[in-house]
Amino acid sequence: MTIKVAVVGATGRMGKLALDLIDAAQDLTLHAALDSKSELAEVLGADVVFDVTLPDVSPKVVEFCVANGLKVVVGTSGWSAAKLAVVEKHLTDAPAAAVIIIPNFSIGSMLATKFAAEAARYFDSMEIIEAHHAGKIDSPSGTAVRTAELMAAARADKTQPLIPGVGQEARGQVVAGVPIHSIRLAGISAKQEILFGGESEVLSISHDVSSTRSYVQGILLCLRKAVSATGLTVGLQAVVEGK
Repeated sequence: MTIKVAVVGATGRMGKLALDLIDAAQDLTLHAALDSKSELAEVLGADVVFDVTLPDVSPKVVEFCVANGLKVVVGTSGWSAAKLAVVEKHLTDAPAAAVIIIPNFSIGSMLATKFAAEAARYFDSMEIIEAHHAGKIDSPSGTAVRTAELMAAARADKTQPLIPGVGQEARGQVVAGVPIHSIRLAGISAKQEILFGGESEVLSISHDVSSTRSYVQGILLCLRKAVSATGLTVGLQAVVEGK
């Protein structure tokens, strides 16, 4: 079976990568490549829609896809728990549609987040530092937000202590009880470090990306899985584990 893929945001870094991957894969074919001037109706007829647009555009793309019973893989940041809840509600009336939200397509990033959630059960002091290229307009990153949320979920049976410095802007944005510090700097592609402080010890879980090629395996996996997906799926780990 050849999977017809429509790429929304085709002129961006991730969109261009997706076009290259689709062109090189024998089981994928390009249905449409959309930019900011394109009409969303061009995705109609695709087996899978790949959305790598902007945080304020992505919800509109997803809403259109769900309303038309399409499968959509989302690589755009900015998907909060509140926005996900709205998507899940809309999906109840669209059984043919499916939405896969991926904060980060990197296998290494997926594993780092998984390890961080495990470590969060054993430490009471933790912070995240994330750095991206100067062109990334949102902060904190979707990956950092998702990591913080999973770390908090892993501590659901524990009492989260007050974080010293809350209210001080330099301490970063607090997400799910975890301070996140964002850096946007030329020369950087993507990096995230999760720090855990304990009695006379510090655990650091770090992941670095030097180019968009690190997302290849994750993107291809999600595009192929999306064809048979149902409902809402969040995170590459859920796709890998079939949850």
